[in-house]
Amino acid sequence: MQVLVIGAGVVGLAVARAAARKGHEVVVAEAESAIGTVTSSRNSEVIHGGMYYATGTLRGRHCVRGRRWLYEFCASHGVPHRKCGKLIVAANAAEVEKIEAIAKQGGINGVEGLELIGGNAARAMEPELVCVGALHSRETGIIDSHAYMLALRGDLEDAGGVIALNTPVLGAARKAGQWMVSFGGSDRGEFSFDAVVNCAGLGAQGIARAMPDYPAARVPRLVLAKGNYFSYAGKPAFSRLIYPTPIVGGLGVHVTLDMAGRMRFGPDVEWIERENYAVDPARAKIFYDRIRTYWPGLRDGTLSPDYSGIRPKLSGPGEPQGDFLIDAPAQHELPGLVQMFGIESPGLTSSLSLGEDVVGYLES
Repeated sequence: MQVLVIGAGVVGLAVARAAARKGHEVVVAEAESAIGTVTSSRNSEVIHGGMYYATGTLRGRHCVRGRRWLYEFCASHGVPHRKCGKLIVAANAAEVEKIEAIAKQGGINGVEGLELIGGNAARAMEPELVCVGALHSRETGIIDSHAYMLALRGDLEDAGGVIALNTPVLGAARKAGQWMVSFGGSDRGEFSFDAVVNCAGLGAQGIARAMPDYPAARVPRLVLAKGNYFSYAGKPAFSRLIYPTPIVGGLGVHVTLDMAGRMRFGPDVEWIERENYAVDPARAKIFYDRIRTYWPGLRDGTLSPDYSGIRPKLSGPGEPQGDFLIDAPAQHELPGLVQMFGIESPGLTSSLSLGEDVVGYLES
């Protein structure tokens, strides 16, 4: 098949790689001037274990399978990563019940290496930590997301796929058994494809609405959840990722480390109406308050605004967590079209698994 993948973020690249390795002719259309410049480069760069997600969800299934594949991919492709592990910490008895529930869900999801430990055991692992108990996830890690995307791109191009940068998709319509796709940019025009996969992230709903054959009622609403990050000025206090118990809309302001050994905190959840990546320095007070529930030794003046990302959520404040939404031909009955909505965390961890399934939907 001639396959168009819309969006060269981490999921789009994984889908395109999987399709090209199956022998299909693949073009990736990316509106920006480089790969992975939006959601894929504005996250915690965490390889997630998979214990948070409800039974039977796409998030749960793809995270666990995708994590295993991702570690194998990193090892075989020389992508910098580290299986540093993480602690989900409980500050009181009520939060102990929460981490016990997370551990139980992790068992249901098939997550390996989970262990409930007491506060003393947690402090023995991380002396700066204050908690009454914790869930230790040995399989959680960190990754250089840019190196990962470059490796995906390398595999894609080795298999004959191409990436067209600065090439926004303006619309697509079904004509004579093919998808006629209109492109903007310097090479604007209309080209035909056998199959189209919409991996446009924050732009996925807009792309779907520009397809007159795709029912407008099937396009979910887009809810923007901004996550702000603050960097820490000083030597890292922890050697593992440290997470509080989850909050509505996210996993809480956590300690994350990068491959260079720097420590930062985030993301929080800031519900917004339109894209805006500025980090408000005034939010530092919220960060200090939340971080000190598990690290009271955090000193004033050590946090600085760093960067932010926006999660393309399908659910808003006070609503149950939405799952990934993958609308394939078996559901909407349009041949050769897969729409991907709400692919937020753990999208990076799930990317290889998602790519495999999406190509399967096109081939079935």
